[in-house]
Amino acid sequence: MKPQIAVFGNIWPDDALRTLEAPFACHHLARMSADERRTFLKGPAVQVRGVLTTGTIGLDAKTAASFPALEIVSVHGVGVDAVALQPLARRGVIVTNTPDVLTEDVADLTVALLLASARRLPLLDRYVRSGHWQEARPLQLARSLRGKVAGIYGYGRIGQAVAMRLRAFGMAIRYFQRSAGPEPSLRCASLAALAAESDYLVVCTPGGVATRHVIDAEVLDALGPEGTLVNIARGSVVDEAALADALSTGRLGAAALDVFEDEPNVPPALRALDNVVLTPHVGSFTVEARQAMRDLAIGNLLAHFAGKPVLSPVAV
Repeated sequence: MKPQIAVFGNIWPDDALRTLEAPFACHHLARMSADERRTFLKGPAVQVRGVLTTGTIGLDAKTAASFPALEIVSVHGVGVDAVALQPLARRGVIVTNTPDVLTEDVADLTVALLLASARRLPLLDRYVRSGHWQEARPLQLARSLRGKVAGIYGYGRIGQAVAMRLRAFGMAIRYFQRSAGPEPSLRCASLAALAAESDYLVVCTPGGVATRHVIDAEVLDALGPEGTLVNIARGSVVDEAALADALSTGRLGAAALDVFEDEPNVPPALRALDNVVLTPHVGSFTVEARQAMRDLAIGNLLAHFAGKPVLSPVAV
């Protein structure tokens, strides 16, 4: 009999679903109505042995309790802050994610956002489309990257990939994280100290309770009126109300954001500002990265149910 798995989210293309449905009996929660989902979680869910979910949806403790036979949760994404790691660990449930395969594409977008903000690309695009160029309306000068300092909060795989790219633009690198990291001489003593030393503060740290709103008014003020915040990590890391206030009052120069606290709801105060570049959480949104992520997420399920070690376990 095929192992039963619950599939969360509606991001799965047809070829991925065919791959899943060959070895597994799949329950697609995104296809269920609210009543059907409640019925499923109160009954058939007891036979579910695996969960495939996304980094954004995750698996909370209440829902996980509906799966008493659960053995593995495979997360399509790097972030696992939406997964009830401790309750699952106490039950012996394996959690996997998809690190490495999206690192390069996320780093590329990070640099693209930083450049778009520094060179004011969205504003320039609107300037041309609106006919202001023909009208010879004045333009505000952009900023060069050369000689500036990029402070990276979270110097893991993605943070280091971003640093490699930014060094090619002639930027100096500083970073902060709890551990010393691979280049201790570049580590600042605190997040506030990193912001104070940086022209651009790039957020690459994991989300979750430990980092919620650590980018607050104090950090933004340390970054200052010439500084730019770039966030490709998790929206929860940034206090969005404090960010909107700092940007609108000129205490912070600019921001470039791919992630938000209540996606897909972006605060109107941020959407109204010209000194903000906004993208819809698309760091890994390339054909290549998404295919590699799907392969790894499904590969973890296949390995587990074949009695083999999973490919990319999450340490708890």
